[in-house]
Amino acid sequence: MSIDVSPYRVAEGEKVDLSERPTGVKPIYDSKSDYAEILAKHVEKLGKLQEHLYRSGRYALLIVLQGMDSAGKDGAIAHVMSGVNPQGCKVVAFKTPSATEAAHDFLWREVRELPERGVIGVFNRSYYEPVLVTRVHPELLREEGVVDVRDGHKRLWAERLRSIRAFERHLHANGTRFVKIFLHLSKKEQLRRLMDRLDDPEKTWKASRADALERGHWDEYRRAYEHALSATSVDFAPWRIVPADDKPNARLIVSQLVIDALEKLELKPPPIDAARRRELAEIRALLKA
Repeated sequence: MSIDVSPYRVAEGEKVDLSERPTGVKPIYDSKSDYAEILAKHVEKLGKLQEHLYRSGRYALLIVLQGMDSAGKDGAIAHVMSGVNPQGCKVVAFKTPSATEAAHDFLWREVRELPERGVIGVFNRSYYEPVLVTRVHPELLREEGVVDVRDGHKRLWAERLRSIRAFERHLHANGTRFVKIFLHLSKKEQLRRLMDRLDDPEKTWKASRADALERGHWDEYRRAYEHALSATSVDFAPWRIVPADDKPNARLIVSQLVIDALEKLELKPPPIDAARRRELAEIRALLKA
């Protein structure tokens, strides 16, 4: 089953207004069993496509996952990437920068974790955090040696977004392809999920005071995301705003986006010419011997 993901793309030059983007859409699946069947097919297909990517060694695929707290980033990674060979996949979750990381430029720590050609890299949060959480909490800039300025750091945010665009253009020119996803969660659904963590013994370990406090900055985060998505969605690395109130639905859309990105590379097995057939015959003879 192929899912039409075109409605979720942010066009280059589009000014994003998240209030106009849905956090929920009509479910792609009819039942839990139907969801499991569709996801299983997607996972199987992803596994085969990843083998082609790994074998060719021509491209790297970088999946960037962003979203509000509890938007479902961890679950999307766990379910969608479950059939991919671990040797060809690298998942990195970025937390609060360490003192060493803060002492370098804001792209430094992510550069070290980029996937090599032939590998799928998944960034759970990413180099976009310095124009999101840091924008909402500019006091964090002091740890980077940035002092307060009169323009409210407008020039700094603009410069960082320019750096991100240039960074992604550089990576694209050198064989990296992108799937950038913003999991779009409603404030109401976020509250339900955060409360669920408190009530479910299996999830209490996820509950944190920080998440509750950050919820108070919801509107600021929304504006920061709107600015970043608008400024950095380009034809070779577009953003997709995926409705995330329904976790299974979001996972199916995410898996389709990754499948589409890999299929676009057209990495088919190399043809077997006469020279290769002779080589294979020699290998067969050696094995029999």
